[in-house]
Amino acid sequence: MDIYYVDGEFVPENEAFVLAKDIAVLRGFGAFDFMRTYGRRPFHLEDHIARLRKSTEKIGLDLKWSDEEISKAVMDTLEKNPSYEEANIRIVVTGGESSNGVLPEGNGKLIIMVSDKHACPEWWYTDGAPVVTVDVERYIPEAKSINYMNAVIAQKKAKNKDAVEAIYVDREQRVLEGTTTNIYGFKGNKLVTPGTDILDGITRKVVLDLAKEDFEVEIRDIKKDELADFEEIFMSASNKEIVPVIKIDDLTIGNGKPGPKTQKIMDAFRKLTDAYGARKETA
Repeated sequence: MDIYYVDGEFVPENEAFVLAKDIAVLRGFGAFDFMRTYGRRPFHLEDHIARLRKSTEKIGLDLKWSDEEISKAVMDTLEKNPSYEEANIRIVVTGGESSNGVLPEGNGKLIIMVSDKHACPEWWYTDGAPVVTVDVERYIPEAKSINYMNAVIAQKKAKNKDAVEAIYVDREQRVLEGTTTNIYGFKGNKLVTPGTDILDGITRKVVLDLAKEDFEVEIRDIKKDELADFEEIFMSASNKEIVPVIKIDDLTIGNGKPGPKTQKIMDAFRKLTDAYGARKETA
């Protein structure tokens, strides 16, 4: 059974509780971040904690723990779960109890959840994945809040259409991001990715740094009707890494197979994460 951290205590997952009147429950008010390990080393832990702090600031939630305290709690919780070769780590900050059931009062809880890192289906990477688009605009998209209603509904649509992800498109027909992913497209030697009204992915940051070694990187809006112009498209996320996209709705991307430029990014990312996991530092 997994061991979780809840406000300074380590408890079995079936004893990890928040009160029903926590506004995380009543109002869906809270923030979180998510990462995975390589070699049981949390990938870019400091960046994830920094994004968590940014998320709480964006929604007006008091993060009363220092970066160092959160980092130590993450590493201690990981040590409490030694059986996993690789792990997923989720940091959650709840809104806390509220006397009026609406406004936060600075008593939120810090919860850290460690679970086994299950591999995604191999065919996603070898054959490429189909995705769908949905007309959605996230509220405060720069914040990773626990309010995932749009994502749940969008993921249901994706599942019903045998797709692995749903991509948000706004009222201006801009392609933004997926429910848990960032999206990219290749035009010739240029890699294009959206840069506004999205969550700034940690994996995205790594991908763009890697891409600059071999490709021109352009961060700008992508209109939905432009998708047909891309020779290759892929998406990235902490839990999915880099996944080639071979179909969007009824549109086949390129020749319907993962392309060589995407494969080059995938290979570079794998080389980087292998090296990252081989190091023993915990920062």
